[in-house]
Amino acid sequence: MHKLQEIIRLHRLGVGVRAIARQLRISPNTERVYRRVFQEAGVLLGKPEDLPSVTELQALVEAARPAPRLPQQRSSIETWRPRIEALLNAGATPTAIYDRLRVEESGFTGSLSAVKRMAATLRRARGVGPDEVAIPVETLPGQVAQVDFGAVGKLWDPRQQRMRTAYVFVMVLGCSRHQFARLVFDQKVETWLALHAEAFEHFGGVPEVVVPDNLKSAVLRAAFDVRREPVLNRSYRDFARHHGFQMDPTPPYSPEKKGKVESGVRYAKNNFMKTIGEERDIEELNRQLDRWVMEVAGMRRHGTTHRRPREHFEEVEREALLPLPKVKWKATWWREVTVHRDCCVLVEKARYSVPWRHVGRTLLARVTADSVVLYWDETRVAAHSRAPAGEKSVQLAHLPPGRGEYRERQPAYWLERAAELGEDVHTFVRGVFNSDPVLSQLKKVQAVVRYLRDVPKERANAACRRASFYGSYSYAAIKEILRKGLDLEPLPPALAPPPWRP
Repeated sequence: MHKLQEIIRLHRLGVGVRAIARQLRISPNTERVYRRVFQEAGVLLGKPEDLPSVTELQALVEAARPAPRLPQQRSSIETWRPRIEALLNAGATPTAIYDRLRVEESGFTGSLSAVKRMAATLRRARGVGPDEVAIPVETLPGQVAQVDFGAVGKLWDPRQQRMRTAYVFVMVLGCSRHQFARLVFDQKVETWLALHAEAFEHFGGVPEVVVPDNLKSAVLRAAFDVRREPVLNRSYRDFARHHGFQMDPTPPYSPEKKGKVESGVRYAKNNFMKTIGEERDIEELNRQLDRWVMEVAGMRRHGTTHRRPREHFEEVEREALLPLPKVKWKATWWREVTVHRDCCVLVEKARYSVPWRHVGRTLLARVTADSVVLYWDETRVAAHSRAPAGEKSVQLAHLPPGRGEYRERQPAYWLERAAELGEDVHTFVRGVFNSDPVLSQLKKVQAVVRYLRDVPKERANAACRRASFYGSYSYAAIKEILRKGLDLEPLPPALAPPPWRP
């Protein structure tokens, strides 16, 4: 509107029409329209310093050239305005309002776009509410740190010898804006906790509150839902308890509530990552990133604080941090695992046994670098040393009574069990193994040994002597001898071969 006054002032000074349009950066046609309106109103003449008010000039323009009417003044869903306004005031989104109306109201024929336009109109008419005003939070030294991940593309993994998607982890101190950054290949909970520990070592202390994003690694969706305590949240709680800080995760879809670290992640991606050139080795890049954090990010003039983050940190925030714990953090994390039919759970690609009555249940596994401890309803049910990936750690006591031995597949084991029952049993079992050089006799031996354990030792050995005498190397033969009591009868004399005759 100030240009209206300027048109009149320049005309009174005798400036040419094209010069006025050029100075005010408007077209000559636009200048001509306003000039004619002012000529008809008789306001172009007078002293340059004695100008009409902006309000008066605006009224003249609107009276002479009223604003054009829009092609459509009435919304196609005007009938539903009260209902839409009520749902909008209740907190429903335009999409939710549209879904409700099209399902419940048979006469509703509006589109989602129409609902969105009306919602925007109603919000403008309603104005800004108290809850929609952003309140800047002043952070005291050592009070808050914000953490987040950001994807940075593919980098070279020297361990796996391939390119992998990488992420930059950033922790920013709320007061000084000093930060810690590290490039990693995953967002697993053990990585998340290890990066926190590295960051605290980098700062030389621990902030009072850590504000994580609503990440799976940190809080697993509704991390603080009282109806269920997620296992990853449990890992983070253990870590926080050890270091003495509190967690305050941001609500879902609220990046503005952790703007400091959002800016830190963008800064690392747009400054450091854009200048790495052809380098893709993550180990070399992390060495460069450490230097960048201290010499570039730490020594820049921050746009909000107008101070250098590293200097600000050294002056006021380092001493305000909580001290590092005396005992170094032992990496510990929790897993939710299911007990399979083999009485084992899968933890970090290795299998660990639990008591067989837990088959089908979901347990919690507390995992460290050297142990796996399993819990059912807060009760410890099994403990194992860490096994390499692909291997098993099975305790026979965890298997059903009498069935644990079935996992033993070596003949030597079953020969030893047979020898415990007696010499004749041992001889018979050896004969069973040797009775067929092609077909495995393991299952037959397992059945014989298990059956004879419940038979008196004398009768078991007598039955095996008789079966061996007749060469009947089968489970059925042993069972039939004992059922008929043949083991109690003496064996016939050994059959001697007929004399040799030429």
